[in-house]
Amino acid sequence: MARIRGGRSNAALVLLPLVSLLVVAFGGSFSEIAGILGSSLSRALPTTLWLLFLVALGAGSIGVFSAWIVVAHDFPLRRLFAFALVLPLAIPPYLAAYAFADFFHYAGPVQGMLRAIFGFASARDYWFPDIRSTPGAAIVLSSVLYPYVYLTSRMVFILQGRNVADAARTLGARPFTVFRRVLLPVARPAIAAGIALALMETLNDVGASEYLGVRTLTLSVYATWLNRNSLAGAAAVALVLLLVVLALIAAEQAIRANQRYHVGRASQMHAQAPRRQLAGWRAGMAMLSVALPVGAGFGIPLLVLGRSAIKRLDALFSAEFQSALANTLATAGATAIAATLAALVLTLASRMTPSIALRRLSRVALMGYAIPGTILAIGLLLALAAFDNGLDAFLRARYGYSTGLVLTGTSAAVVIACTIRFIALAEGAIRSGLEKLPRHVDDAARSLGKTAMEAVLGVLLPLLRPAIATGAVLVFVDTVKELSATILLRPFGFSTLATHVYEAASRGSPEDGAVAALAIVAVAIAPIFAVSRALMGDDEATL
Repeated sequence: MARIRGGRSNAALVLLPLVSLLVVAFGGSFSEIAGILGSSLSRALPTTLWLLFLVALGAGSIGVFSAWIVVAHDFPLRRLFAFALVLPLAIPPYLAAYAFADFFHYAGPVQGMLRAIFGFASARDYWFPDIRSTPGAAIVLSSVLYPYVYLTSRMVFILQGRNVADAARTLGARPFTVFRRVLLPVARPAIAAGIALALMETLNDVGASEYLGVRTLTLSVYATWLNRNSLAGAAAVALVLLLVVLALIAAEQAIRANQRYHVGRASQMHAQAPRRQLAGWRAGMAMLSVALPVGAGFGIPLLVLGRSAIKRLDALFSAEFQSALANTLATAGATAIAATLAALVLTLASRMTPSIALRRLSRVALMGYAIPGTILAIGLLLALAAFDNGLDAFLRARYGYSTGLVLTGTSAAVVIACTIRFIALAEGAIRSGLEKLPRHVDDAARSLGKTAMEAVLGVLLPLLRPAIATGAVLVFVDTVKELSATILLRPFGFSTLATHVYEAASRGSPEDGAVAALAIVAVAIAPIFAVSRALMGDDEATL
Protein backbone atom coordinates (compact mmCIF):
# COMPACT_ATOMS: atom_id res chain seq x y z
CA MET A 1 0.00 0.00 0.00
CA ALA A 2 2.85 2.38 0.77
CA ARG A 3 4.26 1.82 -2.71
CA ILE A 4 0.90 2.49 -4.33
CA ARG A 5 0.54 5.66 -2.25
CA GLY A 6 3.95 6.76 -3.54
CA GLY A 7 2.74 6.22 -7.10
CA ARG A 8 -0.46 8.15 -6.33
CA SER A 9 1.48 11.12 -4.96
CA ASN A 10 3.66 11.27 -8.10
CA ALA A 11 0.57 11.00 -10.33
CA ALA A 12 -1.23 13.70 -8.30
CA LEU A 13 1.75 16.04 -8.70
CA VAL A 14 1.40 15.79 -12.49
CA LEU A 15 -2.40 16.07 -12.56
CA LEU A 16 -2.56 19.02 -10.15
CA PRO A 17 -1.57 21.70 -12.72
CA LEU A 18 -4.03 20.29 -15.25
CA VAL A 19 -6.90 20.32 -12.76
CA SER A 20 -6.00 23.91 -11.85
CA LEU A 21 -6.17 24.90 -15.51
CA LEU A 22 -9.65 23.42 -15.84
CA VAL A 23 -10.89 25.19 -12.71
CA VAL A 24 -9.57 28.61 -13.80
CA ALA A 25 -10.62 28.29 -17.45
CA PHE A 26 -14.20 27.33 -16.62
CA GLY A 27 -14.38 29.83 -13.78
CA GLY A 28 -13.75 32.86 -15.98
CA SER A 29 -16.18 35.08 -17.82
CA PHE A 30 -17.65 33.30 -20.84
CA SER A 31 -17.64 36.41 -23.02
CA GLU A 32 -14.02 37.20 -22.11
CA ILE A 33 -12.81 33.69 -22.79
CA ALA A 34 -14.81 33.41 -26.03
CA GLY A 35 -13.30 36.66 -27.28
CA ILE A 36 -9.75 35.62 -26.40
CA LEU A 37 -10.17 32.17 -27.94
CA GLY A 38 -11.65 33.67 -31.07
CA SER A 39 -8.82 36.15 -31.59
CA SER A 40 -6.03 33.80 -30.50
CA LEU A 41 -7.13 30.62 -32.24
CA SER A 42 -8.01 32.27 -35.54
CA ARG A 43 -4.31 32.96 -36.11
CA ALA A 44 -2.38 30.84 -33.68
CA LEU A 45 -4.03 27.46 -34.28
CA PRO A 46 -3.54 27.36 -38.09
CA THR A 47 0.01 28.66 -37.65
CA THR A 48 0.77 26.01 -35.01
CA LEU A 49 -0.63 23.18 -37.12
CA TRP A 50 1.27 24.39 -40.19
CA LEU A 51 4.48 24.62 -38.15
CA LEU A 52 3.96 21.11 -36.74
CA PHE A 53 3.44 19.71 -40.25
CA LEU A 54 6.61 21.36 -41.56
CA VAL A 55 8.69 20.22 -38.58
CA ALA A 56 7.35 16.66 -38.89
CA LEU A 57 8.27 16.67 -42.58
CA GLY A 58 11.67 18.28 -42.07
CA ALA A 59 12.85 16.49 -38.92
CA GLY A 60 11.40 13.19 -40.10
CA SER A 61 13.08 13.33 -43.52
CA ILE A 62 16.46 14.41 -42.17
CA GLY A 63 16.44 11.93 -39.28
CA VAL A 64 15.35 8.88 -41.27
CA PHE A 65 17.59 9.53 -44.26
CA SER A 66 20.64 10.24 -42.09
CA ALA A 67 20.06 7.05 -40.09
CA TRP A 68 19.84 4.98 -43.28
CA ILE A 69 23.00 6.55 -44.72
CA VAL A 70 25.20 5.77 -41.70
CA VAL A 71 23.72 2.32 -40.99
CA ALA A 72 23.54 0.86 -44.51
CA HIS A 73 26.62 2.42 -46.13
CA ASP A 74 30.34 2.68 -45.57
CA PHE A 75 32.18 5.83 -46.58
CA PRO A 76 35.03 8.00 -45.25
CA LEU A 77 34.42 9.49 -41.77
CA ARG A 78 31.22 7.44 -41.33
CA ARG A 79 31.87 6.84 -37.62
CA LEU A 80 32.56 10.52 -37.03
CA PHE A 81 29.32 11.56 -38.73
CA ALA A 82 27.38 8.85 -36.87
CA PHE A 83 28.41 10.61 -33.66
CA ALA A 84 28.12 14.17 -34.95
CA LEU A 85 24.54 13.73 -36.15
CA VAL A 86 23.40 13.71 -32.49
CA LEU A 87 25.16 16.98 -31.59
CA PRO A 88 22.27 19.34 -32.49
CA LEU A 89 20.44 18.00 -29.43
CA ALA A 90 22.86 20.13 -27.40
CA ILE A 91 21.43 23.29 -29.00
CA PRO A 92 18.13 24.50 -27.48
CA PRO A 93 15.72 25.78 -30.19
CA TYR A 94 15.84 29.36 -28.90
CA LEU A 95 19.64 29.45 -29.29
CA ALA A 96 19.34 28.06 -32.81
CA ALA A 97 16.79 30.75 -33.67
CA TYR A 98 19.13 33.55 -32.53
CA ALA A 99 22.02 32.03 -34.49
CA PHE A 100 20.05 31.42 -37.71
CA ALA A 101 18.59 34.93 -37.65
CA ASP A 102 22.11 36.37 -37.41
CA PHE A 103 23.61 33.98 -39.97
CA PHE A 104 20.95 34.57 -42.65
CA HIS A 105 20.33 38.25 -41.90
CA TYR A 106 20.96 40.86 -44.58
CA ALA A 107 24.23 41.80 -42.86
CA GLY A 108 25.12 38.17 -42.21
CA PRO A 109 27.73 36.06 -44.02
CA VAL A 110 25.35 34.27 -46.42
CA GLN A 111 23.70 37.30 -47.97
CA GLY A 112 26.97 39.17 -47.83
CA MET A 113 28.61 36.43 -49.90
CA LEU A 114 25.73 36.47 -52.41
CA ARG A 115 26.09 40.22 -52.90
CA ALA A 116 29.83 39.89 -53.32
CA ILE A 117 29.58 37.08 -55.87
CA PHE A 118 26.77 38.50 -58.03
CA GLY A 119 27.43 42.18 -57.51
CA PHE A 120 24.09 43.02 -55.90
CA ALA A 121 23.98 46.50 -54.40
CA SER A 122 21.00 46.13 -52.05
CA ALA A 123 18.24 43.75 -50.93
CA ARG A 124 15.99 45.11 -53.71
CA ASP A 125 18.27 43.51 -56.30
CA TYR A 126 17.64 39.92 -55.25
CA TRP A 127 15.23 37.68 -53.37
CA PHE A 128 16.21 35.82 -50.21
CA PRO A 129 13.90 33.71 -48.01
CA ASP A 130 12.92 35.31 -44.71
CA ILE A 131 14.00 33.27 -41.71
CA ARG A 132 11.53 35.23 -39.59
CA SER A 133 8.53 33.29 -40.86
CA THR A 134 6.72 30.02 -40.18
CA PRO A 135 8.76 28.07 -42.79
CA GLY A 136 11.90 29.69 -41.37
CA ALA A 137 10.97 28.62 -37.84
CA ALA A 138 10.32 25.10 -39.17
CA ILE A 139 13.81 25.00 -40.67
CA VAL A 140 15.35 26.14 -37.39
CA LEU A 141 13.39 23.64 -35.29
CA SER A 142 13.95 20.76 -37.72
CA SER A 143 17.69 21.45 -37.67
CA VAL A 144 17.96 20.88 -33.91
CA LEU A 145 15.14 18.35 -33.36
CA TYR A 146 15.83 15.82 -36.14
CA PRO A 147 18.17 13.79 -33.82
CA TYR A 148 15.07 12.45 -32.02
CA VAL A 149 14.04 10.76 -35.27
CA TYR A 150 17.62 9.85 -36.13
CA LEU A 151 18.16 8.02 -32.85
CA THR A 152 14.93 6.03 -32.91
CA SER A 153 15.19 5.17 -36.62
CA ARG A 154 18.82 4.20 -36.43
CA MET A 155 18.25 1.80 -33.56
CA VAL A 156 15.52 -0.01 -35.49
CA PHE A 157 17.58 -0.09 -38.69
CA ILE A 158 20.39 -1.68 -36.69
CA LEU A 159 18.37 -4.23 -34.72
CA GLN A 160 15.48 -5.01 -37.04
CA GLY A 161 16.50 -4.22 -40.57
CA ARG A 162 19.24 -6.79 -41.15
CA ASN A 163 17.27 -9.94 -41.92
CA VAL A 164 14.52 -8.31 -43.97
CA ALA A 165 16.99 -6.21 -45.91
CA ASP A 166 19.17 -9.24 -46.68
CA ALA A 167 16.11 -11.15 -47.89
CA ALA A 168 15.11 -8.28 -50.17
CA ARG A 169 18.63 -7.97 -51.58
CA THR A 170 18.74 -11.66 -52.43
CA LEU A 171 15.64 -11.06 -54.57
CA GLY A 172 17.50 -8.43 -56.57
CA ALA A 173 16.10 -5.28 -54.99
CA ARG A 174 18.22 -2.15 -55.33
CA PRO A 175 19.44 -0.42 -52.13
CA PHE A 176 17.02 2.51 -52.29
CA THR A 177 14.14 0.13 -53.09
CA VAL A 178 15.06 -1.90 -49.98
CA PHE A 179 15.04 1.30 -47.95
CA ARG A 180 11.71 2.55 -49.30
CA ARG A 181 9.74 -0.68 -49.42
CA VAL A 182 11.29 -2.76 -46.63
CA LEU A 183 13.12 -0.71 -43.99
CA LEU A 184 10.69 2.23 -43.81
CA PRO A 185 7.65 0.05 -43.02
CA VAL A 186 9.65 -1.83 -40.38
CA ALA A 187 10.79 1.42 -38.76
CA ARG A 188 7.43 3.21 -38.96
CA PRO A 189 6.64 2.98 -35.21
CA ALA A 190 10.11 4.21 -34.25
CA ILE A 191 9.89 7.05 -36.77
CA ALA A 192 6.50 8.04 -35.36
CA ALA A 193 7.91 8.03 -31.82
CA GLY A 194 10.84 10.25 -32.84
CA ILE A 195 8.60 12.68 -34.74
CA ALA A 196 6.21 12.84 -31.78
CA LEU A 197 9.10 13.84 -29.50
CA ALA A 198 10.21 16.51 -31.97
CA LEU A 199 6.68 17.91 -32.22
CA MET A 200 6.26 18.00 -28.44
CA GLU A 201 9.47 20.02 -28.23
CA THR A 202 8.07 22.29 -30.94
CA LEU A 203 4.93 22.88 -28.88
CA ASN A 204 7.06 23.52 -25.80
CA ASP A 205 9.12 26.18 -27.56
CA VAL A 206 8.45 29.82 -26.80
CA GLY A 207 11.83 31.53 -27.31
CA ALA A 208 12.42 30.59 -30.96
CA SER A 209 8.83 31.29 -32.02
CA GLU A 210 8.77 34.68 -30.34
CA TYR A 211 12.14 35.75 -31.75
CA LEU A 212 11.20 34.68 -35.28
CA GLY A 213 7.79 36.35 -35.07
CA VAL A 214 5.70 33.17 -35.33
CA ARG A 215 2.49 33.36 -33.28
CA THR A 216 1.99 29.80 -32.01
CA LEU A 217 -0.48 28.57 -29.41
CA THR A 218 2.33 28.40 -26.87
CA LEU A 219 3.23 32.03 -27.48
CA SER A 220 -0.46 32.95 -27.33
CA VAL A 221 -0.72 31.45 -23.85
CA TYR A 222 2.26 33.52 -22.74
CA ALA A 223 0.99 36.74 -24.37
CA THR A 224 -2.59 36.33 -23.12
CA TRP A 225 -1.44 36.03 -19.53
CA LEU A 226 1.27 38.69 -19.41
CA ASN A 227 0.19 41.17 -22.09
CA ARG A 228 -3.60 40.96 -21.83
CA ASN A 229 -3.58 40.23 -18.09
CA SER A 230 -6.16 37.45 -18.48
CA LEU A 231 -5.31 34.33 -16.52
CA ALA A 232 -8.61 32.63 -17.39
CA GLY A 233 -8.05 33.32 -21.09
CA ALA A 234 -4.50 31.99 -20.91
CA ALA A 235 -5.79 28.84 -19.20
CA ALA A 236 -8.39 28.36 -21.93
CA VAL A 237 -5.79 28.71 -24.71
CA ALA A 238 -3.52 26.33 -22.76
CA LEU A 239 -6.28 23.72 -22.74
CA VAL A 240 -6.55 23.96 -26.52
CA LEU A 241 -2.79 23.48 -26.72
CA LEU A 242 -3.13 20.46 -24.43
CA LEU A 243 -5.70 18.98 -26.81
CA VAL A 244 -3.15 19.27 -29.62
CA VAL A 245 -0.59 17.45 -27.45
CA LEU A 246 -3.06 14.68 -26.63
CA ALA A 247 -3.90 14.32 -30.33
CA LEU A 248 -0.18 13.88 -31.10
CA ILE A 249 0.15 11.22 -28.41
CA ALA A 250 -2.96 9.39 -29.65
CA ALA A 251 -1.71 9.46 -33.25
CA GLU A 252 1.71 8.11 -32.25
CA GLN A 253 0.18 5.31 -30.20
CA ALA A 254 -2.24 4.43 -33.02
CA ILE A 255 0.67 4.05 -35.43
CA ARG A 256 2.46 1.74 -32.99
CA ALA A 257 -0.63 -0.19 -31.90
CA ASN A 258 -0.44 -3.11 -34.33
CA GLN A 259 3.31 -3.13 -34.88
CA ARG A 260 5.48 -5.92 -33.51
CA TYR A 261 9.22 -6.39 -33.67
CA HIS A 262 11.07 -9.62 -34.25
CA VAL A 263 14.30 -10.01 -32.31
CA GLY A 264 16.71 -12.47 -33.74
CA ARG A 265 18.93 -14.95 -31.95
CA ALA A 266 22.00 -13.63 -30.20
CA SER A 267 24.23 -14.90 -32.99
CA GLN A 268 22.16 -13.00 -35.53
CA MET A 269 22.10 -9.83 -33.47
CA HIS A 270 25.87 -9.67 -33.29
CA ALA A 271 26.56 -10.84 -36.84
CA GLN A 272 28.40 -8.35 -39.01
CA ALA A 273 25.95 -7.19 -41.66
CA PRO A 274 27.59 -5.92 -44.85
CA ARG A 275 27.36 -2.22 -45.55
CA ARG A 276 27.35 -0.99 -49.09
CA GLN A 277 30.80 0.37 -49.85
CA LEU A 278 30.69 3.83 -51.38
CA ALA A 279 33.54 5.43 -53.31
CA GLY A 280 34.09 8.38 -55.59
CA TRP A 281 31.21 10.79 -56.08
CA ARG A 282 28.81 8.51 -54.22
CA ALA A 283 30.97 8.67 -51.09
CA GLY A 284 31.18 12.45 -51.49
CA MET A 285 27.41 12.76 -51.76
CA ALA A 286 26.93 10.56 -48.69
CA MET A 287 29.35 12.70 -46.68
CA LEU A 288 27.64 15.88 -47.85
CA SER A 289 24.16 14.57 -47.02
CA VAL A 290 25.10 13.90 -43.39
CA ALA A 291 27.40 16.92 -43.03
CA LEU A 292 24.65 19.40 -43.92
CA PRO A 293 22.36 18.56 -40.96
CA VAL A 294 25.29 18.68 -38.55
CA GLY A 295 26.48 21.97 -39.98
CA ALA A 296 23.01 23.52 -39.81
CA GLY A 297 21.95 22.23 -36.41
CA PHE A 298 25.27 22.47 -34.58
CA GLY A 299 27.83 24.25 -36.74
CA ILE A 300 25.89 27.48 -37.42
CA PRO A 301 24.85 28.05 -33.78
CA LEU A 302 28.35 27.26 -32.52
CA LEU A 303 29.93 29.57 -35.10
CA VAL A 304 27.60 32.51 -34.43
CA LEU A 305 27.57 32.15 -30.66
CA GLY A 306 31.32 31.55 -30.50
CA ARG A 307 32.05 34.63 -32.60
CA SER A 308 29.89 36.78 -30.33
CA ALA A 309 31.23 35.22 -27.14
CA ILE A 310 34.85 35.94 -28.07
CA LYS A 311 34.01 39.65 -28.19
CA ARG A 312 32.34 39.49 -24.78
CA LEU A 313 34.59 37.27 -22.67
CA ASP A 314 34.47 39.87 -19.94
CA ALA A 315 30.84 38.72 -19.34
CA LEU A 316 32.28 35.62 -17.66
CA PHE A 317 33.21 37.78 -14.68
CA SER A 318 30.06 39.89 -14.55
CA ALA A 319 27.82 39.61 -11.51
CA GLU A 320 24.81 38.98 -13.75
CA PHE A 321 26.40 35.95 -15.43
CA GLN A 322 27.79 34.56 -12.19
CA SER A 323 24.36 34.83 -10.54
CA ALA A 324 22.63 33.16 -13.50
CA LEU A 325 25.19 30.35 -13.48
CA ALA A 326 24.80 29.76 -9.74
CA ASN A 327 21.00 29.79 -10.00
CA THR A 328 21.12 27.37 -12.93
CA LEU A 329 23.38 24.90 -11.16
CA ALA A 330 21.30 25.05 -7.97
CA THR A 331 17.98 24.64 -9.78
CA ALA A 332 19.21 21.88 -12.08
CA GLY A 333 20.88 20.04 -9.19
CA ALA A 334 17.78 20.16 -7.00
CA THR A 335 15.59 19.05 -9.91
CA ALA A 336 17.91 16.16 -10.73
CA ILE A 337 17.76 14.93 -7.13
CA ALA A 338 13.98 15.30 -6.84
CA ALA A 339 13.18 13.73 -10.22
CA THR A 340 15.60 10.84 -9.69
CA LEU A 341 14.16 10.04 -6.26
CA ALA A 342 10.60 10.14 -7.63
CA ALA A 343 11.62 7.93 -10.57
CA LEU A 344 13.25 5.46 -8.18
CA VAL A 345 10.00 5.22 -6.21
CA LEU A 346 8.05 4.55 -9.39
CA THR A 347 10.37 1.94 -10.85
CA LEU A 348 11.10 0.06 -7.64
CA ALA A 349 7.44 0.08 -6.65
CA SER A 350 6.47 -1.33 -10.05
CA ARG A 351 9.08 -4.09 -9.71
CA MET A 352 8.19 -5.04 -6.15
CA THR A 353 4.41 -4.62 -6.49
CA PRO A 354 3.47 -5.48 -10.08
CA SER A 355 -0.17 -4.35 -10.09
CA ILE A 356 -2.32 -2.88 -12.85
CA ALA A 357 -3.26 0.09 -10.67
CA LEU A 358 0.38 0.96 -10.03
CA ARG A 359 1.25 0.68 -13.72
CA ARG A 360 -1.55 3.10 -14.59
CA LEU A 361 -0.44 5.53 -11.90
CA SER A 362 3.11 5.34 -13.26
CA ARG A 363 1.90 6.21 -16.76
CA VAL A 364 0.08 9.25 -15.41
CA ALA A 365 3.19 10.34 -13.50
CA LEU A 366 5.24 10.13 -16.70
CA MET A 367 2.86 12.35 -18.68
CA GLY A 368 4.71 15.44 -17.51
CA TYR A 369 7.24 15.28 -20.34
CA ALA A 370 4.40 15.62 -22.85
CA ILE A 371 3.03 18.77 -21.19
CA PRO A 372 4.51 21.98 -22.64
CA GLY A 373 6.28 24.07 -20.03
CA THR A 374 3.93 27.02 -20.51
CA ILE A 375 0.86 24.92 -19.68
CA LEU A 376 2.63 23.36 -16.74
CA ALA A 377 3.75 26.75 -15.41
CA ILE A 378 0.28 28.30 -15.47
CA GLY A 379 -1.42 25.30 -13.90
CA LEU A 380 1.26 24.88 -11.27
CA LEU A 381 1.29 28.56 -10.38
CA LEU A 382 -2.44 28.45 -9.72
CA ALA A 383 -2.13 25.32 -7.59
CA LEU A 384 0.79 26.70 -5.59
CA ALA A 385 -1.01 30.01 -5.03
CA ALA A 386 -4.04 28.14 -3.72
CA PHE A 387 -1.81 26.11 -1.40
CA ASP A 388 0.01 29.20 -0.10
CA ASN A 389 -3.22 31.12 0.46
CA GLY A 390 -4.82 28.16 2.22
CA LEU A 391 -1.82 27.63 4.48
CA ASP A 392 -1.62 31.33 5.29
CA ALA A 393 -5.35 31.52 6.09
CA PHE A 394 -5.16 28.42 8.32
CA LEU A 395 -2.16 29.66 10.31
CA ARG A 396 -3.67 33.14 10.64
CA ALA A 397 -6.92 31.73 12.00
CA ARG A 398 -5.28 29.19 14.31
CA TYR A 399 -2.08 30.91 15.49
CA GLY A 400 -2.31 34.49 14.23
CA TYR A 401 0.82 33.93 12.10
CA SER A 402 1.10 34.86 8.42
CA THR A 403 3.38 32.75 6.21
CA GLY A 404 2.96 34.82 3.07
CA LEU A 405 3.91 33.07 -0.17
CA VAL A 406 5.88 29.92 0.64
CA LEU A 407 6.16 28.36 -2.83
CA THR A 408 4.61 30.81 -5.28
CA GLY A 409 7.17 33.13 -6.84
CA THR A 410 10.15 31.19 -5.51
CA SER A 411 12.81 29.03 -7.10
CA ALA A 412 11.06 26.03 -5.52
CA ALA A 413 8.24 26.49 -8.05
CA VAL A 414 10.77 26.17 -10.89
CA VAL A 415 12.18 22.99 -9.34
CA ILE A 416 8.72 21.47 -8.95
CA ALA A 417 7.78 22.28 -12.57
CA CYS A 418 11.02 20.84 -13.96
CA THR A 419 10.65 17.75 -11.78
CA ILE A 420 7.19 17.11 -13.21
CA ARG A 421 8.42 17.64 -16.77
CA PHE A 422 11.59 15.58 -16.59
CA ILE A 423 10.77 12.73 -14.25
CA ALA A 424 10.15 10.63 -17.36
CA LEU A 425 13.81 11.02 -18.38
CA ALA A 426 15.07 9.69 -15.05
CA GLU A 427 12.46 6.94 -15.02
CA GLY A 428 13.43 5.75 -18.49
CA ALA A 429 17.11 5.50 -17.60
CA ILE A 430 16.47 3.75 -14.27
CA ARG A 431 13.90 1.36 -15.71
CA SER A 432 16.32 0.43 -18.49
CA GLY A 433 18.96 -0.44 -15.88
CA LEU A 434 16.48 -2.29 -13.67
CA GLU A 435 15.23 -4.46 -16.53
CA LYS A 436 18.77 -5.76 -17.01
CA LEU A 437 18.77 -7.14 -13.46
CA PRO A 438 17.11 -10.58 -13.29
CA ARG A 439 14.45 -10.99 -10.63
CA HIS A 440 16.37 -13.81 -8.96
CA VAL A 441 18.67 -11.09 -7.58
CA ASP A 442 15.75 -9.88 -5.46
CA ASP A 443 14.79 -13.46 -4.55
CA ALA A 444 18.35 -14.29 -3.48
CA ALA A 445 18.43 -11.31 -1.13
CA ARG A 446 15.08 -12.22 0.38
CA SER A 447 16.13 -15.85 0.82
CA LEU A 448 19.04 -14.62 2.96
CA GLY A 449 16.59 -13.03 5.38
CA LYS A 450 16.71 -9.50 4.02
CA THR A 451 13.57 -7.37 4.16
CA ALA A 452 12.29 -5.73 0.98
CA MET A 453 13.84 -2.39 2.00
CA GLU A 454 17.16 -4.03 2.90
CA ALA A 455 17.19 -5.79 -0.47
CA VAL A 456 16.62 -2.48 -2.23
CA LEU A 457 19.25 -0.57 -0.26
CA GLY A 458 21.86 -3.30 -0.11
CA VAL A 459 21.47 -4.99 -3.51
CA LEU A 460 19.44 -3.13 -6.11
CA LEU A 461 20.62 0.43 -5.52
CA PRO A 462 24.36 -0.39 -5.75
CA LEU A 463 23.72 -2.24 -9.02
CA LEU A 464 21.62 0.64 -10.34
CA ARG A 465 24.19 3.37 -9.71
CA PRO A 466 25.13 3.82 -13.41
CA ALA A 467 21.46 4.00 -14.45
CA ILE A 468 20.63 6.40 -11.62
CA ALA A 469 23.55 8.62 -12.54
CA THR A 470 22.50 8.61 -16.21
CA GLY A 471 18.95 9.60 -15.32
CA ALA A 472 20.14 12.37 -13.01
CA VAL A 473 22.47 13.78 -15.69
CA LEU A 474 19.70 13.78 -18.32
CA VAL A 475 17.37 15.66 -15.96
CA PHE A 476 20.14 18.09 -15.02
CA VAL A 477 20.89 18.94 -18.65
CA ASP A 478 17.27 19.41 -19.69
CA THR A 479 16.68 21.64 -16.67
CA VAL A 480 19.64 23.80 -17.68
CA LYS A 481 18.06 24.24 -21.14
CA GLU A 482 14.48 24.76 -19.88
CA LEU A 483 13.05 28.17 -20.70
CA SER A 484 9.26 28.22 -21.09
CA ALA A 485 8.32 27.18 -17.52
CA THR A 486 11.20 29.07 -15.92
CA ILE A 487 10.17 32.40 -17.46
CA LEU A 488 6.72 32.24 -15.91
CA LEU A 489 7.56 30.72 -12.51
CA ARG A 490 10.85 32.30 -11.50
CA PRO A 491 10.89 34.85 -8.68
CA PHE A 492 11.54 38.51 -9.42
CA GLY A 493 15.22 39.14 -10.15
CA PHE A 494 15.98 35.41 -10.48
CA SER A 495 17.76 34.49 -13.72
CA THR A 496 19.11 31.25 -15.09
CA LEU A 497 21.43 30.87 -18.05
CA ALA A 498 18.40 30.24 -20.29
CA THR A 499 16.46 33.30 -19.11
CA HIS A 500 19.65 35.39 -19.25
CA VAL A 501 19.97 34.54 -22.96
CA TYR A 502 16.25 35.12 -23.51
CA GLU A 503 16.35 38.56 -21.88
CA ALA A 504 19.30 39.59 -24.01
CA ALA A 505 17.41 38.54 -27.15
CA SER A 506 14.29 40.36 -25.96
CA ARG A 507 16.36 43.56 -25.76
CA GLY A 508 17.35 43.04 -29.39
CA SER A 509 20.95 42.05 -28.61
CA PRO A 510 21.17 38.22 -28.37
CA GLU A 511 24.95 38.52 -28.71
CA ASP A 512 25.03 39.83 -25.14
CA GLY A 513 23.92 36.38 -23.99
CA ALA A 514 26.41 34.48 -26.14
CA VAL A 515 28.66 33.48 -23.22
CA ALA A 516 25.67 32.10 -21.29
CA ALA A 517 24.47 30.35 -24.45
CA LEU A 518 27.81 28.60 -24.90
CA ALA A 519 27.73 27.58 -21.24
CA ILE A 520 24.36 25.88 -21.88
CA VAL A 521 25.77 24.05 -24.90
CA ALA A 522 28.87 22.99 -22.97
CA VAL A 523 26.74 21.47 -20.22
CA ALA A 524 24.63 19.58 -22.76
CA ILE A 525 27.57 18.16 -24.72
CA ALA A 526 28.67 15.57 -22.12
CA PRO A 527 25.49 13.42 -22.05
CA ILE A 528 25.09 13.82 -25.82
CA PHE A 529 28.59 12.44 -26.25
CA ALA A 530 27.80 9.54 -23.91
CA VAL A 531 24.63 8.66 -25.84
CA SER A 532 26.44 8.82 -29.19
CA ARG A 533 29.30 6.70 -27.93
CA ALA A 534 26.90 4.05 -26.63
CA LEU A 535 25.04 3.98 -29.93
CA MET A 536 28.25 3.71 -31.91
CA GLY A 537 29.19 0.75 -29.75
CA ASP A 538 25.83 -0.88 -30.54
CA ASP A 539 26.31 -0.08 -34.20
CA GLU A 540 29.68 -1.76 -34.42
CA ALA A 541 28.49 -4.73 -32.38
CA THR A 542 25.42 -5.40 -34.46
CA LEU A 543 26.40 -4.40 -37.94
